[in-house]
Amino acid sequence: MEAVLFIGVQGSGKSTFYRERFSDTHVRINLDMLRTRRRERILLAACLEARQSFVVDNTNALENDRTRYIPLARAAGFRVIAYSVETTLADAMRRNNQRPGKQRVPAPALAATFRKLQQPRWEEGFDEIYTVTLSHESIFSVESRTREAGLHEPK
Repeated sequence: MEAVLFIGVQGSGKSTFYRERFSDTHVRINLDMLRTRRRERILLAACLEARQSFVVDNTNALENDRTRYIPLARAAGFRVIAYSVETTLADAMRRNNQRPGKQRVPAPALAATFRKLQQPRWEEGFDEIYTVTLSHESIFSVESRTREAGLHEPK
């Protein structure tokens, strides 16, 4: 059982990465879709009780944002895995501007998330941490971060 947390700004490619790598095996928990934290808590509780792997597809920009999931998942026996989806602000803005209507995030909000983004740390309770990048050819690259000095290994 896996509890996967995506960490990254709007427009970084998190939802596309979910569709490519996890849609067949993990339930997607996403505030854009669920609209309220209450609904999110209900779906999270259902996944934990059913022992169903899930992905939290939100920005999870701050360590404090991630604490609403990690202790619950660990207490239920889940492996907790972080995928830090990295991008430049310019690339995130470009992809965001390609979104239709209400899916487009206001530029100041996206920039604010970019500025406050905190990288995942082992001390938060992660069993694994990965760094994800998206090439201009729309190909995802995933590297495993080792505990020793935060080094990266290709996956």
